[in-house]
Amino acid sequence: MKEKYVIGVDYGTESGRVLLVDVATGEEIATNVTPYKNGVLDEALPNGRRLEMDWALQHPGDYLEVLYQSVPAVVQMAGINPKDVIGIGIDFTSSTILPLDKNGNPLCFDRKWENNPHSWVKLWKHHAAQEEADDITRMAEERNETFLNRYGGKISSEWMFPKIMQILREAPEIFEETDLFMEACDWLTYRLTNQLVRSSNTCGYKAFWNKGEGYPDASFFTALEDRLENILETKMRGSVLPIGGKAGELTAEMAQRLELLPGIAVAVGIIDAHAGVPAVGAVRPGQLVMTMGTSTCHMLISDKEEAIEGVCGLVEDGIIPGYFSYETGQVAVGDSFAWYIEQAVPSYVKQQAKDAGISVHQLLEEKAAAYKPGQSGLVALDWWNGCRSVLVDSNLSGLIVGLSLATKPEEIYRALLESTAFGTRKIIENFTEAGVEVNEIFASGGLPQRNKLLMQIYADVTNREIKIADSDQTIALGAAMYATVAAGKQNGGYDTILEASTHMSRVKEETFVPIPEHVELYDQLYRLYLELYDYFGRERSQIMYALKQMRSLNKEGE
Repeated sequence: MKEKYVIGVDYGTESGRVLLVDVATGEEIATNVTPYKNGVLDEALPNGRRLEMDWALQHPGDYLEVLYQSVPAVVQMAGINPKDVIGIGIDFTSSTILPLDKNGNPLCFDRKWENNPHSWVKLWKHHAAQEEADDITRMAEERNETFLNRYGGKISSEWMFPKIMQILREAPEIFEETDLFMEACDWLTYRLTNQLVRSSNTCGYKAFWNKGEGYPDASFFTALEDRLENILETKMRGSVLPIGGKAGELTAEMAQRLELLPGIAVAVGIIDAHAGVPAVGAVRPGQLVMTMGTSTCHMLISDKEEAIEGVCGLVEDGIIPGYFSYETGQVAVGDSFAWYIEQAVPSYVKQQAKDAGISVHQLLEEKAAAYKPGQSGLVALDWWNGCRSVLVDSNLSGLIVGLSLATKPEEIYRALLESTAFGTRKIIENFTEAGVEVNEIFASGGLPQRNKLLMQIYADVTNREIKIADSDQTIALGAAMYATVAAGKQNGGYDTILEASTHMSRVKEETFVPIPEHVELYDQLYRLYLELYDYFGRERSQIMYALKQMRSLNKEGE
C-alpha cells in the first residue's frame, strides 16, 4: 500500500511550524518554520503607533505567509507526490481573535483602519481586557449563569468575549464595521476551505459555548451591553463543528498557492496545546499533559464533570471524544526565563556562555544544577504575566523573596524554574482536592526537550514521574493526527482520534523520576510558596494592583 501523508500546521507565538507526517506510523518526514515577520506587537503597530500597557497584537498576514512558504517547502523537502497528501490540520494559540470585513479579510488590511489598534489580531496574551472580563464575571454571578461553573467561576481577559467587549467600548467604529469576529484558527480554515465553520474546541474553551446548551442566552449579552443583543446571529455566526471533524475541502485557489491538490480534507481547528494531547497518547481519564513553551497549558482528561476553581475550561468532548477535558495554565513559563536572560543577566555571564560556545540558558542550567533545593534561600511566584490558574488574575505580578548581596544569577534562574513547578503543583492539587484524579503526567513542547534540570525539578516538586514526548514537534504532530481523522479511513486516514493516537503517538523511554531527598526539601519550599501565593494573590492582592496601576499611569504619561 502506497504511503499517505498529512500536514500539521502549528501556529505559535513567534512563528508557524509545518510538519509532514506519515499516516501509518506517525513518522515526521519534513518540517519547516516560518518566523512571523512582524513578531508580537506589544509596543507599537508596524507604522509606529504606540500601544498601551498589556496589549499584544499580531499581523494576520504573517499567518498566511506560514502557509504559503512552509507548506510547499515540506512537500518539496520530502520529495513526495502532492497527491499522496490526504489532509491538513491547523492548531493555534488561543484565544487569538481578529475582526473581519464582509469579504472575510482582516480589518487591518484596509488602509482606512490600519492605524486603529483594535483592527488588528488580539493575541492570546493580550491582557488589556481585564475590566471587561471582570464585568462578565460579575454579570454571570448576578444572573446565576451556569456556564460560569465550567470556567472555574472567573472569566479570563485572554478569552474571546472580553476582547470583543473591549473593541465595542474603546473602538465602536471597529465593532460596527466588523462582519465577523473569529478565532485565528477558524479564520485560517475559512481561508483554506471557503466554509464558515467554528471549532467546538475554541468555542468551548474560549467563548462560553457548550455541547448541550450552545452559547449563553442572548439576554445575557444584552445585559452586558445593549449592542451585543444580536451578536450570536450576526458577528458570531457560523456552524460549530466538533474537533476531528472536517471543516471543508481545500479550494482550488488555495491548493495552487500551497502546491497541493484541491479537495483534500481540512480539519476543524484546535487550540495549539490541546493538539498535543493525543500526540503523546494521553487519551484516557487521569492523564494530564503539560504543553510547555512561552506559557504552559495543562490538559486533563477525565470521566468526571466537576466545578473547580480557576480552571480555564471544562468541555465535554473538548479534546478527546467521550470524555470531559479540563484546561488550566500558567501564562509565563519560558517567557519568564527569557525575560531574565534578556533583561537581567549580568554581562559577565553572557560572556562566559559565549566563551564556552553555549547559550546563556545552557550555562545557567549547568550552574543551577549544582544547587540543592532551598540552597539559594530563594522562593519566587510565577506571575510574571499574571496568574491564569488558579487565581485567574492578570493584574498579579512576579515576586522573588530571599534576595541578598550574595545572590548569584544561577540562583535566581533556578528560583524561576522552581516557581513554575510550584505553580503546576498547585494546579494538580486543585484537581485532586476536588476529586478529579491525576494519575499520569506527560510533558511536551520545546522546554522539556531542552532543559533536563527543569523537568527534574518538576518531578521533584510534584513527586510524580514525568513522561516526555518523543518529538520536538508534538503539537504539529497532533494537528496532523486530527487531519487524518478529517480525511477518514476511506481516504487512507483513521476514523477516530483514539485510533490515530494508537498508531502515531510517541513518548521517550527515558522519564524523570522524583529524587526522595529533593521531594522532602521541596515540600518545605512549597509551603512557603503557598503562603506567598495566598498573601499576594488573595489576602493583599491590592499591593500588586496598586503597583501595576502606578506603572500604567506613568506609561500613559510618557
